[in-house]
Amino acid sequence: MDTTKPSLVILAAGMASRYGGNKQIESFGPSGETIMEYSIYDAIKAGFGKVIFIIREEFSVAFKEAIEPKLKDKISTGYVYQSLESFSGGRQIPADRTKPFGTSHALLCCKEILDGPFAVINADDFYGFDAFKQAYNFLTTQIAVNKYACIGYELKNTLSDNGSVTRGEINVNAQNEIVSITERKEIYKQDAKAFTKVDDSIIELPLDTKVSMNFFCFTPEFVNWSEGEYYKFLDKNITELKAEFLIPEVADILIKSGEGVVKMIPTQAKWFGVTFKEDAPIVKAALQKLADEGVYPVNLWA
Repeated sequence: MDTTKPSLVILAAGMASRYGGNKQIESFGPSGETIMEYSIYDAIKAGFGKVIFIIREEFSVAFKEAIEPKLKDKISTGYVYQSLESFSGGRQIPADRTKPFGTSHALLCCKEILDGPFAVINADDFYGFDAFKQAYNFLTTQIAVNKYACIGYELKNTLSDNGSVTRGEINVNAQNEIVSITERKEIYKQDAKAFTKVDDSIIELPLDTKVSMNFFCFTPEFVNWSEGEYYKFLDKNITELKAEFLIPEVADILIKSGEGVVKMIPTQAKWFGVTFKEDAPIVKAALQKLADEGVYPVNLWA
């Protein structure tokens, strides 16, 4: 692994239960590109040296057949498999649990392959080049053990027209260091405004609220530290079939424990993704428009 350049870790082991298909390798671009190929293209352009895919072993053959020929000679690749049993520490996983234990558990599965600074993103989100440029700059000039970063998007640039979404609301201090990341579930658009449910109340969220889209910059020490937190999570939640160990929540624990600092790096980039099946034609049209405008080649790898 080239530790002189940061790596990009892509979370691609999710079940996509709301979407209803294997969206990680579905074609969205003008020449059949997946959404994550745009992230990889932007990461290469920004200077990243390797991409590591976290996937489920049962679809590894189809995944590699779809992605490897395109990336040959473009960037080095690595693979990690997320399974329910990984890092269980001898604990008995409920037989009826099918969903993986979330994004921070996926990252933990990378523990043996990571040996330098890295960024982590979702496979099914389009982040925009500015986000990768900002991340690369942080990873090569500012990152240190227990000094990390999160790319912060404006809420208005991350909403879906087709249903509610979950976003991590970022609160910062005067130094732009995150003091809390609060998971806001069921955020929805209505009359050009954003709302979410908190307990039994509906509250409005300002459209310029900074939110996490699971784009973080870490060193391997964060992953090592998170292992202890994962065991605490399992001891408390192992029988909860839908409980997940999520990166924003683990970062929030780190911040509040005083053991690390996470800087918020703002971006004006517009996010889009495929949370729902109805999002697919919108994403395809957006990628076609970017190709028509010359922002990306019509064929990323030609």
